[in-house]
Amino acid sequence: MKEKIETKKPPILYKETQKTIKKIQSKLKGDFFSYWISDSGSLVQEDVFSIFKVLNNSERKNTLYLFIKSDGGSGKGALRIIHLLRNFYKKIYALIPLDCASAATMLALGADQILMGPLAYLSAIDTSITHDLSPIDEKYNDKVSVSQNELDRVLKLWDEKKVEKKENNPYQSLYNYIHPLVFGSVDRASTLSINLTTEILSYHLKDEDEAKRISNHLNSAYPSHGYPITSKEAKKIGLNVKEMPPQINELLLSLNGFYSEMAQNAQTDYDEKNYHDNSIIKILEKEGEQVFFQKEKDWHYLTEERRYISMNEESSWRRVLAKGKKISVEKFYVR
Repeated sequence: MKEKIETKKPPILYKETQKTIKKIQSKLKGDFFSYWISDSGSLVQEDVFSIFKVLNNSERKNTLYLFIKSDGGSGKGALRIIHLLRNFYKKIYALIPLDCASAATMLALGADQILMGPLAYLSAIDTSITHDLSPIDEKYNDKVSVSQNELDRVLKLWDEKKVEKKENNPYQSLYNYIHPLVFGSVDRASTLSINLTTEILSYHLKDEDEAKRISNHLNSAYPSHGYPITSKEAKKIGLNVKEMPPQINELLLSLNGFYSEMAQNAQTDYDEKNYHDNSIIKILEKEGEQVFFQKEKDWHYLTEERRYISMNEESSWRRVLAKGKKISVEKFYVR
């Protein structure tokens, strides 16, 4: 008889995180809220429903201190979250102790002021997309993302390096690798990114020309999408950035440590072609409440197609319930 393999489960560190949040809250003149996303997750529009449900049923002050940790995701999601938070709070401070990249940078731009620690960085927000007609990575049989910045640089190099004017039009060669519709979609996505960033800045920056200047700079001035924008560079751009108080920074790094432990790899290998993923990828938390999104699904590898497919999907938002010393978890239905 085949031995049953026990499924790994991520740790729930509610008591530890709440203890740290209470310390942070005691040092702030406003509400504290965590929006933490692991490397395996991304900022998406649907997050706004969970944030609304957590914040809507509680008493609120006029000021929010928003802890953001994320590698990015949807710019549309960033706009919707800022719009929601601006309906709840008159003033918002973004607390950035670590990475706050791409769409997360857009989210931080919606704050009146950004407080950054010595390890913190924002990033460029130029858009890359994975289109249905994107090129295929032969090694992993997966679609490759294409960015406006990459295409612009190829065209620029072509123009600089060509010797004879009789050389083929660059588009004729590029279309052999990248479908024309992908070019159009990337350009459209880039325009969308600039418009979203400008709109987000407008929630607190009344100078429209300045908002457009900052938006264009973040979308086109850097050689890499992941270019780290430190507090020094952010101030040069014109962002309202200040150094985070050391005590707050240390507490946030401690809180990040607990979140990272909760989001550790919780995959269980059944055999060479099947495994179960049970990982926590997002955490929303304020004093007295913690909500997290947990992936829970099986994965099966299709050898012929060289790709995994998911099965038995049970992923959902979940809320921690604390009754005395007992900690339990229930599914958190947002809509």
